[in-house]
Amino acid sequence: MTTDLSQFAADNGVRYFMISFTDLFGGQRAKLVPAAAIADMQSEGAGFAGFATYLDMSPADPDMLAVPDPASVIQLPWKPDVAWVAANPVMDGAEVAQAPRNVLRRLIAEAGAQGLHVKTGVEAEFFLLTADGDSISDPADTAAKPCYDQQAVMRRYDVIAEICDHMLGLGWGPYQNDHEDANGQFEMNWEFDDALATADKHSFFKFMVKSVAEKHGLRATFMPKPIPGLTGNGCHAHVSVWDAPGAAAANNVFAAPAGTGDTAELGLSDQGRAFLGGIMRHARAMTAITNPTVNSYKRINAPRTASGATWAPNTVTWTGNNRTHMVRVPGPGRFELRLADGAANPYLLQAAIIAAGLSGLATDADPGKRSDIDMYADGHKLRGAVRLPLNLLDALRAFAKDKPLQAMLGTEFSEAFLKLKQNEWLDYTAHFTRWERDNAIDI
Repeated sequence: MTTDLSQFAADNGVRYFMISFTDLFGGQRAKLVPAAAIADMQSEGAGFAGFATYLDMSPADPDMLAVPDPASVIQLPWKPDVAWVAANPVMDGAEVAQAPRNVLRRLIAEAGAQGLHVKTGVEAEFFLLTADGDSISDPADTAAKPCYDQQAVMRRYDVIAEICDHMLGLGWGPYQNDHEDANGQFEMNWEFDDALATADKHSFFKFMVKSVAEKHGLRATFMPKPIPGLTGNGCHAHVSVWDAPGAAAANNVFAAPAGTGDTAELGLSDQGRAFLGGIMRHARAMTAITNPTVNSYKRINAPRTASGATWAPNTVTWTGNNRTHMVRVPGPGRFELRLADGAANPYLLQAAIIAAGLSGLATDADPGKRSDIDMYADGHKLRGAVRLPLNLLDALRAFAKDKPLQAMLGTEFSEAFLKLKQNEWLDYTAHFTRWERDNAIDI
């Protein structure tokens, strides 16, 4: 584990460090610091004006210092004289409570105090567009069912292989890459890890994909629904909980012992079931975090896409190995949350999962009866199922009402998040659209 960034620079030929933090809207903010100055920055942090980012601060607030976490340092594979390092924002000697990485770190510590260590993997989908972002970058990518299209993925081989080579070099354990269900869409998978490590990798992955795409004259986007009629960008999270962090983890506490009935059939222990119960109970409120933009609700409440399915949920349901539900249990000892989209903040996504899960464990939450129907064909027949929010405003209202989830995430964070996202909604509703003119000019 890296402990001294000056030594890291000397050993690896690094000339500059990007001291980076992520704000409440998922924006990655950074200062480029010469290696000669990194010793002071490592101990004191790089200075920022917090008001200049989305952290709910005022221009009168003192300097916010982003203190780098040396364990997160990554040398840029495509520009090796620069290294990226995730930072924890501090102000007046105290951690900024609403800063996403700090929110996640606090929840990880809370779970750790209970002997629980959450490990996750994410499936971050993205589109490769033309440099101006106006259209799919590959004009030949027109198949009606483009998922796993061999020719299409090879036409973008240079981009996908370069990103995968970088992940191999970083030791992330990438294991498959594919063309996804929408024209122009791709997914790349790497091994699961402790929640903070996954969040750091997820954040860096977005930066890396965009940077490599730009190098090739393209534009990458994780926008939930960049192209009408096509499948949107999801960010499915695979979740398990272990009795120790890192490679030392020996016991998956979500794995059910043999012979315990229905839960053993799906491979979930009582603890796994209660953790899932927390996800189900808080799902509507979580949606404000996992699906944080106006555009997000073009994906989770979309009509049938050109390929025949949205691959996104619209109802709070869980199942076995069935991709039409919000949560599926594809194998023993873990579950897949299919709710989040590409706009999800990497740190807040993990924080919301842990907060809801710990809440479920504390109350022995019951996830309810599982459903094994095809939700896309027969979901309307399911009685009493809770619907996901129809838009960002509904999601924010659900989050505002869920006081237990807010308490788990922290009051400072919850208040700041709600304030800024409600302002974003008001800004959106004040925007005059062409649709309004086309449909109301003659009224």
